[in-house]
Amino acid sequence: MSSIPAPLAERLRPESLDDLVGQKHLTGPGSILRTALEQGKMPSMILWGPPGTGKTTMANIIAHTLHSPFYTLSAISSGVKELREVIEKAQHQQKVILFIDEIHRFNKGQQDALLGAVEKGIITLIGATTENPSFEVNSALLSRCQVYVLRPLGKEELVGLLHMALNQDPVLQKRKIELQETEALINISGGDARKLLNLLELVTDAQRDPLIITDQLVMDTAQQRIALYDKKGEQHYDIISAFIKSMRGSDPNAAVYWLARMIEGGEDVKFIARRMLILASEDIGNANPNALLLANATFDAVSKIGYPESRIILSQCAIYLASSAKSNASYMAIGEALATVKQTGDLPVPLHIRNAPTRLMKNMDYGKGYEYSHSYDKNFSPQEYLPEEIKGKTFFEPGKNAREEELRTHLKNLWKNKYGY
Repeated sequence: MSSIPAPLAERLRPESLDDLVGQKHLTGPGSILRTALEQGKMPSMILWGPPGTGKTTMANIIAHTLHSPFYTLSAISSGVKELREVIEKAQHQQKVILFIDEIHRFNKGQQDALLGAVEKGIITLIGATTENPSFEVNSALLSRCQVYVLRPLGKEELVGLLHMALNQDPVLQKRKIELQETEALINISGGDARKLLNLLELVTDAQRDPLIITDQLVMDTAQQRIALYDKKGEQHYDIISAFIKSMRGSDPNAAVYWLARMIEGGEDVKFIARRMLILASEDIGNANPNALLLANATFDAVSKIGYPESRIILSQCAIYLASSAKSNASYMAIGEALATVKQTGDLPVPLHIRNAPTRLMKNMDYGKGYEYSHSYDKNFSPQEYLPEEIKGKTFFEPGKNAREEELRTHLKNLWKNKYGY
């Protein structure tokens, strides 16, 4: 009986940086990772990037090149017990590399258990994550690691990978296969190299030779799989986009539908809550300040309880945000202010509103002429607060909603049309 070959993606897994598809900014000649590898001085690191961009492969190549003992843990199925077992073994070896897939799923206690081993050099940690490590990896561990960002593979790189599979794989190269069209393969895989190869294998296994691969053939073969929610692939980004745009568009029904799609697919509750927290300020802002408070409370709540109960809290918040009045005035204001700062540079602070803690500063007229607002009628003095070069420039334009119209009227009464309110 002939043995069943390993999956195509595994058969094509590269063993050197030269064979790795993409990520040349990290692995090309003179790049930071290649240089460190050539010097044999590999730091602990977090590899951050979308699925299928080579994080696991890169870790394997590093360990293979350095001839280092290599241990792998998955944050989904491993806990502190398994982690301590690896650290205990590493104390009796040298140059041990520990690869932790989806390290963002480790809780604080699990991440803390790594600290001592990383600090003392017992292990070189390579963590892989699809989520922003600034949010998901605690600061103490993050400060001990270099963060390297992996980029999605481009179309040329993905097409090259397909041709390499057909021409170099010991199984596929024996077959009569013509790659006539690639758009469906690339679109469905969403830039995920592993998913691309799995899809190619699915298509080739389902057909006899001679085989001509067309977009229609790929669509027909993969039809059932396209509808599935893949929280690591293209649909992850498409569905969260639909969710955000539905709330921004004030459609609570669509918002709760896309929320259900993410919940059913097992999406990380904190990821969903974080995006709602951003939307509450970016798209609602002062049209309804309570939106930010509720979104923040939602993030705290779902971080504590998780599924399945958190679905109710997420639903409440999503419906509230979708139903709320909308304004991007604060978002636009800071964007305009930042653009002005970049254009005008470090303009001097007007003397009358400078801090004057010393006699010398007071002698230089720091703070001279400042009018303390609470000493005036309605707690307001119409003095100038902007630098002379940009005085009267408007950054905040209140939105067309009840609350911000109140702000507009209030500011107009104070500033007497100075800012065009």
